[in-house]
Amino acid sequence: MIVTAAPSAEFAVIGGGIVGAAIAYGLAKAGENVALFDEGDVAFRAARGNFGNVWVQGKGGSSPAYADLTRQAANDWAAFAGELEAETGVALHFRRPGAFYICFTPEELQKRAAMMASIDSRAKVAGSFEVLDRDEVARRLPAIGPDVAGATYCPADGTANPLHLLRALIAAACRLGCTYVPKGRVRKVEADGSGFTLQTDKGIAGCGSVVLAAGLGNVDLAPQLGLSAPVRPVRGQILVTEKVEPFLHYGTNFIRQTIEGGCLFGESSEEVGLDDGTTLPVLRETARRAVTAFPLLRNVRVVRSWGALRIMTPDGVPVYQQSPTHSRAFVVSVHSGVTLAPFHAGELASLLRSGAFDTGRFSSFSPERFNVQAA
Repeated sequence: MIVTAAPSAEFAVIGGGIVGAAIAYGLAKAGENVALFDEGDVAFRAARGNFGNVWVQGKGGSSPAYADLTRQAANDWAAFAGELEAETGVALHFRRPGAFYICFTPEELQKRAAMMASIDSRAKVAGSFEVLDRDEVARRLPAIGPDVAGATYCPADGTANPLHLLRALIAAACRLGCTYVPKGRVRKVEADGSGFTLQTDKGIAGCGSVVLAAGLGNVDLAPQLGLSAPVRPVRGQILVTEKVEPFLHYGTNFIRQTIEGGCLFGESSEEVGLDDGTTLPVLRETARRAVTAFPLLRNVRVVRSWGALRIMTPDGVPVYQQSPTHSRAFVVSVHSGVTLAPFHAGELASLLRSGAFDTGRFSSFSPERFNVQAA
C-alpha cells in the first residue's frame, strides 16, 4: 500500500533503497506491520550506481565473518530470486556463471591470488577460486585483450538487475501489507514512552521498533538513538554503451554486459563528499581500461554516463548494531546491498523480530571495532 501521509506501524524501516526494501520485505513476509519510509529518487540512491554484482571473491579480506556472510547470501540468491519473481512478476535477470577479476600485470595477479587464498583459509563457508594465466583467460574469454596478464575466477559470483531488484522488493513488500511512504524523508527520531516518534516530510508517525537503513542518512539519524553509522560517500563513475552482440557471458570486476546487450564499465573510487557528478579524466581512464581489457569496445558508442555514491564504512565491512540505550532501535549500514539482499530479507529480518542481535554473531559487525584506542 502506498500512502501520502505518515502512518504508524510496529516496524518503521527508514530508507527505501535496496537494503531497507529487503528488510521491509522480510518483515512483511513474516506478518509484521511495517512502514517503509523512502526519501525517493532525490536521495543519493546507491542503486543508481550499482553494477548488480552478486559478488563473493575478495569479500572479507579483513573480516572472515564478512566472507562467510557474503558466501552464504550468494548461495541463497537463486531461491531468493525465484521467490521474489513469483511474488511480483518482475524479472531480476539473476545469473550465476562466475566472474573474472582481470589483472593487467603479473604482480597484480600474484597479489590478488595471495589475498584470495588468505580469505579461503579463514572462511567457514566453503568457496573456491582459480588463478588463470593469460592463455587460459583467453580460452574462456576470447575477446580479451593482449595486455591482460591473467585473472582470478570465482564460480560463486553472479549478477542481477539492481533497479529491477529494488522495484520487486518494494512491490512484494506492499503486496504483503507493508505501507510504503514515498517522498517520506525522516528528519528526526525520538524515543517515547511506548516506542518511537518520527518527524517526516509527510508528518508525524509512530512505531514500536525502528530500523535505520538510510545509507548516508544514517550518519545524522543514528546518534539520535544511541547508535553509530561511521559511513562516508565514495563516488564511482559509470559508462554505458550501446547494445552490441553478446561477447561477455561472465561477470568481471569492472565490466559487465547486460542481458539486453549494453556494456557497463566503471571502477573508480573517489573521496569527493556528496558530489555525484562526473569528470572527464576519470571517464577517460575508465574507457581506456575497458578497451585494454576488451579491444572490441574501441569503436562502440557510449550512450550514458553518470556518478553515484557508495555507502562505505572505514573497513568496507557492514555495520549491524542494536542500540544500547533503546533496545528496539537498530542500524544497518551496508555497501553490498545486492549481494546481501537474501540475508537482509531472511535471517536479519528474523533477528529484528526477535528484538535482539546475537552478540557473538554480530560482534564482528559492531561499530565498536572502530573505537579501539591506539596504544
